[in-house]
Amino acid sequence: MPAEILGHRLPWTESDYLALGVTACRIELLDGGLLVGPPPTVRHQAIVGALATVLEPGCVAADRTLLPVINLRLAATPILNPDLVVAATLDFTEDCVPASAVLLVGEITAPHTAIIDRMLKPHLDAAAGIEWYLLVEQETRTLHLYRRQSSQYTEQSVTRAGDVLALTEPVRALIRPEDLVP
Repeated sequence: MPAEILGHRLPWTESDYLALGVTACRIELLDGGLLVGPPPTVRHQAIVGALATVLEPGCVAADRTLLPVINLRLAATPILNPDLVVAATLDFTEDCVPASAVLLVGEITAPHTAIIDRMLKPHLDAAAGIEWYLLVEQETRTLHLYRRQSSQYTEQSVTRAGDVLALTEPVRALIRPEDLVP
């Protein structure tokens, strides 16, 4: 696969990106280029699983769908792979989920993605109209919940270990950082 990526002419299109199929790395499409990162660690995946477990009952009650690691189409070319999304309605025949279907994006920071998860992805997700952004900081066991105002996010709450995030939108859930981060 590295030869395919390195030898590819720019810009990358959505069809070029989707033709890569399943890869060992995390690959996202941004402005005709690829953002390539290592696969998530076991700890990272455990946090995603724990967050999904906490959110799932609220998703079922609100008739929402929870999906880990999907192709999220933000606009004509950006396709990101968030750690988790809560979506309203989905077309299960599509390769990508449109931003218009997503109510919440959840990202778990890692040393190699922290700046992207804290700065780039919230900027792009808010501009695409996604209402909620939940950031789980692994190292500090802190949850940051953001809500979109216009085309940017504003922080709604910061939840540290020992505290509880009482999520009421887009689904109901009680989230304790220490229950997510081993």
